[in-house]
Amino acid sequence: MEIKIALAGNPNCGKTTLFNALTGSNQYVGNWPGVTVEKKEGRLKGHGDAVIQDLPGIYSLSPYTLEEVVARSYLVGEKPDAILNIVDGTNIERNLYLTTQLIELGLPVVVAVNMIDLVRKNGDRIDLAKLGDALGCQVLEMSALKGEGGMAAAEAALALAKGHRAGELPHVFTGSVEHAIAHIEESIAGKVDDRFLRWYAIKVFERDERVMEELRLSASLKAHLEQHIADCEQELDDDAESIITNQRYAYISGVIERSVKKRRAKHSLSISDKIDRIVTNRVLALPIFAAVMFLVYYISISTVGDIVTEWTNETLFSGLICGNLSAWMEGIGCAPWLVGLVVDGIVGGVGAVIGFVPQMLILFLMLSVLEDIGYMARVAFIMDRIFRRFGLSGKSFIPMLIASGCGVPGVMASRTIENERDRRMTIMTTCFIPCGAKMPIIGLFAGALFGGSGLVATSAYFIGVAAVIFSGIVLKKTKMFSGDPAPFVMELPAYHVPAVGNVLRATWERGWSFIKRAGTVILASSVVLWFLQSFGFVNGVFGMVEDNNTSLLASIGSAISFLFAPLGFGSWKPAVATFTGLIAKENVVGTFGVLYGFAEVAEDGAEIWGNIATDFTQLSAYSFMIFNLLCAPCFAAMGAIKREMNSAKWTFAAIGYMCGLAYLASLVVYQLGLLFTGHGFGVGTAAAVLALLAAVYLLVRKNRYDDNPLAVRSVTAASKKKEMIS
Repeated sequence: MEIKIALAGNPNCGKTTLFNALTGSNQYVGNWPGVTVEKKEGRLKGHGDAVIQDLPGIYSLSPYTLEEVVARSYLVGEKPDAILNIVDGTNIERNLYLTTQLIELGLPVVVAVNMIDLVRKNGDRIDLAKLGDALGCQVLEMSALKGEGGMAAAEAALALAKGHRAGELPHVFTGSVEHAIAHIEESIAGKVDDRFLRWYAIKVFERDERVMEELRLSASLKAHLEQHIADCEQELDDDAESIITNQRYAYISGVIERSVKKRRAKHSLSISDKIDRIVTNRVLALPIFAAVMFLVYYISISTVGDIVTEWTNETLFSGLICGNLSAWMEGIGCAPWLVGLVVDGIVGGVGAVIGFVPQMLILFLMLSVLEDIGYMARVAFIMDRIFRRFGLSGKSFIPMLIASGCGVPGVMASRTIENERDRRMTIMTTCFIPCGAKMPIIGLFAGALFGGSGLVATSAYFIGVAAVIFSGIVLKKTKMFSGDPAPFVMELPAYHVPAVGNVLRATWERGWSFIKRAGTVILASSVVLWFLQSFGFVNGVFGMVEDNNTSLLASIGSAISFLFAPLGFGSWKPAVATFTGLIAKENVVGTFGVLYGFAEVAEDGAEIWGNIATDFTQLSAYSFMIFNLLCAPCFAAMGAIKREMNSAKWTFAAIGYMCGLAYLASLVVYQLGLLFTGHGFGVGTAAAVLALLAAVYLLVRKNRYDDNPLAVRSVTAASKKKEMIS
């Protein structure tokens, strides 16, 4: 029978590094049932019967953030056989808060003090024996980064779990309970008045009647405990959270005072602190961040990544694979439809995804390095004070930054945001940022109608940012998203040299997820697009067509083109291009090329500039560009939205919101542009004016939910109160 050992600890305490070392390649990644929080588990090396469960990094068991809800539900509901609690030795006092809560659960616990090498380097000393005696559980030292002590800690937890399963009473139980009883007896004698420890003991006894019987508690002590239960329930009021928290920290301080000796003066700065004085400086933080991100994107997108991507697209797929495959299939006499399906639909669809993989892998590699050394945590901290002004948290910036390369990993990056409201809002706004696949659209219209002006591309980014800001302000005034952004509490880890294994593993996991999710969606959609472009009715007969004007795609475009007439592009060709853009944004330029009779076009569509200039005006072209930048992203990104939302209702809501905002923005730009250029006032103009007034009203209106905001402190206090009284 499997033995489950849960890894629990604060964020950035070294849990992931230890998990990778303990399980190696024998690990499985998925989502927890019903939520998008990542679930990792794997077999302990050399112990086939032991499963290591990597819980989300949490600061406490208060069920507030999604991670805390998942971790608490697992620990309390499913009850693993043992808990291996990873504690950052350089921030031991802060980490022990969670440790005390884990011990209270009544499960076997082994505490592993991580980063012991840094503790020694700082000249500090942790007396593990005294610490273990104070906590009532076994305490071991380890350095996950250097591979020291991790397996010993896991095997200790495994032994404890086996002993507990065999019916033995582990030291963790007797130690915890005996310590609690000692404090209760001292309180009876009037030596201490510690409500936290009294309450802690009572909850242990309430949860495990067997412990009470094993310890043979006296009748007088049991009676005293019953009185304590009544007293504590009367004492617990709205300030119960503060009482319990303060007493818990007072207890931890006493433990630290007895078992930890610090060499450095209390207020002296570490090397990481000194670096942070520059990196997180109010004046220098943003310029440094901009320089770092420019370097990351320059390398991953414009230099190394661009070279590899161009070779993949032009040489590997277009020349070698598609060209040779097409010639071979035609040579053996395959039907034209089969050649088109395989070469254009399947292989071409895969190539559309694979072509972006080199850039994505290099980008993920560099972001993983920044994350592993501890810089990305600082970025979220830096951006929080800016994003908070319009309803988002600092963690929302990372997905938006990544989305400037590709919306799929940008959406996926939103899972790092704990608060469900903030995460959903981030997913709904991330794809407003122009991704690399939208750049050809901008280049096409900038070259065809604006003389190649760089202001067009610049304005595209400003439009995306404006849509994010507008959405943040407006959505926060709705019931679904009301309340202040979640308080931004983040442990800033000490800077350290990145671990090669961690970086490569993180790069591979993100890259494979991109290939798997994006590839399957685009592959399927490319086959559908090929079919719609290649087949149609000619003279009442259904079959393959040579002229796209008679294809099913043209029929679909003609049927929906009236929707875009108020936006300035009401013919079927722009409608079809918009439709194919939902499959993959880079399809827009290629679709125009095919519809104008060009088999192949450059990335910026230079060959069709004249045709575009004939069918569009500057105003209608800009309106088309705005709509396609802000509307629903490609199918691959929609698939990522569905996965991260984990709800069909919220997925449709997100896509509907993006399309609606894109339509109204394009309507306002085109109709008011016509008005200002002397084309008179019409029904479309009236609709645009109403839309603009509605947008202004939504921005300036009072938030009626401010009277009853989601106050984090009160919710947390209520949750804790409910937990303690229940």
